[in-house]
This record gives sequence, structure tokens and C-alpha cells, in this order.
Amino acid sequence: MYYMMRQFEESNNAKIIIIDSSGQVRSIGDSKIDEDSSKKSTINRIFQEWILDFQAFNDILELKKNKTTIYYNPDFDINNIVCKQVIILPNNKNIILAVSSLQPIEEASEIIKEFYIYIFIGALIIVIILSIIYANMISKPLIKLNNSAKRISEMDFSQQCDVNSDDELGNLAKTLNFLSYRLNSALTELQQKNIKLKQDIEKERKLDKMRKEFVAGVSHELRTPISIISGYAEGLKDNVADDDSREFYLDVIMDEASKMNALVSDMLDLSQLESGNFKMEAEPFHIDELMKKCINKNKQFFQQKNIKVQESLAKEVTVYADYLRIEQVITNFLTNAIRHTPENGVVNIKLRDEQQSCKVEIENQGEHLAECDLENIWDRFYKADKSRNRIAGGTGLGLSIVKNILLMHNSTFGVKNTKLGVCFFFTLNKTNAK
Repeated sequence: MYYMMRQFEESNNAKIIIIDSSGQVRSIGDSKIDEDSSKKSTINRIFQEWILDFQAFNDILELKKNKTTIYYNPDFDINNIVCKQVIILPNNKNIILAVSSLQPIEEASEIIKEFYIYIFIGALIIVIILSIIYANMISKPLIKLNNSAKRISEMDFSQQCDVNSDDELGNLAKTLNFLSYRLNSALTELQQKNIKLKQDIEKERKLDKMRKEFVAGVSHELRTPISIISGYAEGLKDNVADDDSREFYLDVIMDEASKMNALVSDMLDLSQLESGNFKMEAEPFHIDELMKKCINKNKQFFQQKNIKVQESLAKEVTVYADYLRIEQVITNFLTNAIRHTPENGVVNIKLRDEQQSCKVEIENQGEHLAECDLENIWDRFYKADKSRNRIAGGTGLGLSIVKNILLMHNSTFGVKNTKLGVCFFFTLNKTNAK
């Protein structure tokens, strides 16, 4: 039994005291109790309390229940736990007391309390870090969504919202990107339609202006021949002219009618070219042969004014173009050169063979054109020299028709002043077809 008591004391850091029913100490577990003054002091205090309160001692004996009490020892500022239990030995009742100090428990408790502070601080830091991370996870996508919405409100669709999460924010970003794409597509389409509408309106305005100018020009050009025809016809009707004059009157009427016919023909050609419905009948042909053909057709007109024609034509230059329309262009340039070259003058006709194209030049001796005339000479009914009717020997539509034909061939064309006089030129793309 004493061996067991000693083991209990060693394992629980306690002291065991056995007291009989008369209050006398029967046994103290460890004879070295004097070495532990705190336990000795505690045991002495317990005995003093029992001496003062013997009823409490008898209650324990009668009830036979264990009782645990905390005793505070002010001498050592230590709490001790005292367990009291009635044990029945042969022929006697005894009380066993186990006294153990709470100091290790209190020290452990204090250490735990200190650790609680560190644990709390650590937990608080972790919570703050997690809060920041979570806030970034929520706030950054929201900021990106907000910035994307601002860009969309400013009609800037250049950037998409790069929130790629699989949660509600990611779905909202995808919806916002889709909305941005649809808005961009709709606005782009609307802008294109607006541009087309403006172009159509501008085109219609220009066409209307051209129609008005055309009607005014035609009216002006027709007024003179109609007046002349009317006047001479009225003279014939009234028998004003004698036999010799009658022939002259008829020649004038026929000449003016011929001019009117040419004007109407040119008007139809120009209307067809400017309508956009004209289709070229392009084919490969030797342009040098076409130029010789046009020169021969106008040979008698050169001879009438004793004009010297100087040719410099490259041979076997093949182009892909509308044969009849290019013939019309060359004939117009030649007619214009004959009309404005003085008698005994010179006309230079050249065909240059270049790498990808050929260049036709028709230069006539004569007066230079003013700078403003160089730009406006291609307009309908434009007259460079109104006093001398410099360009108006024809209908006034020839160069405008030429311009439209050359534009349809993607040609580079123009007019320039030279030492000799004035030079008209145009280019055509070559082809290898024979």
C-alpha cells in the first residue's frame, strides 16, 4: 500500500496523508515532506481549519463522499488542490488526503494565455492577409469591369475585359465583351452606311449640278445654230436672197445642222460614259497601227493648213483596251491639234514604249494655255480663250468625253505647255497578247 502511495505521489506531484476518525495523522506518504515547505504549510492550515470546524470533519466521515477543495496559501502565494476521501480499513474509518500544488497548472495556463496572444495576433494577420487576397480577388475584377464599362461609354472598343474566372464576375465580363463587340459592329456598320449615304448624297448633288450645268451648256451651244438656221430659213422664205445668195444660205443652214448633229451625238456619248452603265469592249491591238490609221484619216486636214506632221512611233506596241474608244481619243487630240495649229505649223506625234505601259503624245505648235486652263480644259463646254474661241471649234464636249474614256482605262493623262506650244498625252497598259 505504501508503495502504491509513493507511486501516486511521484506521478502526480502530490502528498498523501491518512487521518483516522479521531483526527490523528496515521501516515504521511513521503517522509521528505519537510523538504517541501509549501505542502507542509498547506497541511498545517488544513488541520487548523478542521480543529476550528470539527463538524466538517464529521460530515466527511458520515457522508462518505469525496470532497475537493482549493486552498490558497498566502505565505507562498500558491493555490493547492486538496482531495478528501473516506476509506474503510479493518476495524476503523480513515480519511485520505491528497495535496497537490496548482502551480504547474497555473504556469501552464499562463503560458497558454501568452500563446493565445500570439495565436490571436497570428490569426489576425492571417485573416488580414486572406481578407486582402479575397478583396483583390473581388475588387480587381470589379475595377476591370468598371474600366471596360467606362471605355464602352466613351465609344472605345479597342480593349476587352480580361476577367477569365469561372464565377459570376467572369460571366459578367464575357457578357460585357460580347456587348462591346456587338456595339462596335453595329456602330461600324452604321458609320459605313452613313459614309455611303453621304457619298450618295454628294454624288446626287454633283449629278444634279452637272445636269444643271449640262442643260445650261447645251442650251447655250444650241441657241446660236438654231438662231442662225432660223434667220437664214426665214430669209429664204421671204425671198430675200437672190439665186447666188440662196446657195450660200442653204450651205449655212446645212453646216449649222451638222454642228447640231455632232453636238447631240457628243451629248449622247458623254451621257452614256458618265452614267456608269457603259461597258468597254476591251481587246488586244497594236496601238501604233491605230495611230497611223487616225493620221491617214486626217491627212487632208493637215494638208489644207500645210501642217508638217513629224511622227515617232514605236513599233508593235500591244495594248488591251477598247479599240473604238481609243480611236475616238486619238482622233479628238489630232482634231484639236489641227484646229489650233497655225498654217505652215508643226504637229509632233509620238508613241513611247515604256516598261509596263506606252505613252501617246500629240504636240501642236501654237499659243500656250494659262495655268487655270490646264486644269479646267477637261470640263464640259469650257473655253480657254473666250475672245478667240480657242477650244470651241468643236462641240465643247470632246475633251470631257476623252477624260471619261481614259478614266475608264485607268490611264494617266494630261496637257502641258512646251517650247513648241501645247502637248496632250495619255498612257495605256501594255499586254503580251497578240
